[in-house]
Amino acid sequence: MLVDIQAQECAQLIQEARSIAALTGAGISTNAGIPDFRGPKGLYVTKRYDPDKVFDIDYFQVDPKPFFDFARDFISFENQLAPTIAHDFLAKLEAGGKLSGVITQNIDSLHQRAGSKKVFEMHGSFLKNFCFRCRKEFFYDEIKARLQNEPVPHCSCGGVIKPDVIFFGENVKYLAESSRLAEEVDLFFVIGTSCVVYPAAMLPTMVKGDIVIVNHDPIHLESSQVALSIQHDIDRFFQILDDAMGKG
Repeated sequence: MLVDIQAQECAQLIQEARSIAALTGAGISTNAGIPDFRGPKGLYVTKRYDPDKVFDIDYFQVDPKPFFDFARDFISFENQLAPTIAHDFLAKLEAGGKLSGVITQNIDSLHQRAGSKKVFEMHGSFLKNFCFRCRKEFFYDEIKARLQNEPVPHCSCGGVIKPDVIFFGENVKYLAESSRLAEEVDLFFVIGTSCVVYPAAMLPTMVKGDIVIVNHDPIHLESSQVALSIQHDIDRFFQILDDAMGKG
């Protein structure tokens, strides 16, 4: 099968690479039970949540409730979630000294739960929370508990408490570090992202080494550095890849 041949080729690229990095998007977490955003059944397509209200910083300052309706649902997934085969594979690559870092657009922290240590969360996460007015920090467990009873959590100063999640209209995190990583590695994975959200979508264009794309749906990445483009179930591919590397 084609995917088996691609897995063998990918295993060879990994073995030859001195340093590897990965850019991941929502697609790497869909097998964990988190809906993606732009896929055929994504949250933006089904309109379960309106991105113009949920993730826009200007709208949040006027009416934060749509965001917290989303956050309440998102956080409720937590006890049901576990890292996927793909998350585990990347963590194993890092533990083996091959992977220099993961750049992720996701806010689910599944890379850390899989054991990855060097993770650049460009869009932040729910692990940190701050008062939008006085900047007081709140622990995740406190906000999680308060969301069960409060439509919108407020600080004692009266300000809205906002998770350290990046909205449209805010600057992403770790752009300099992510850009440097993309430029320096020999092999760069693009996993589960449609590469349409900037500035993360810009990172593959900085890669001087080989690029391997793994995504369930086709993506259009214009780069002469693309060595492999695998359109397959992400976890299934990484399981095949892991088996191929074990036989190498």
